[in-house]
Amino acid sequence: MARAGGIGITNAVNVGIAVQADWENREFISHISLNVRRLFEFLIQFESTTKSKLANLNEKLDTLERRLELLELQVATASANPSLFNT
Repeated sequence: MARAGGIGITNAVNVGIAVQADWENREFISHISLNVRRLFEFLIQFESTTKSKLANLNEKLDTLERRLELLELQVATASANPSLFNT
């Protein structure tokens, strides 16, 4: 009977070790899940911010292109009509 009791303790220790390992695995998985969630949220925010900044930059470039076209037109007009400079 002493032998049966010894096996029972060994099984209890093994079960305890298995439970401890399970909790450690769950904690690790929880940390990984949390970090993946944080990374995903960062990427969503980054994408939103980047799109906004690119849209703003695109508007500025459009404005500059229109100004450049106007200046090119003014230079072309002045070059075609040099009499505009004679006063």
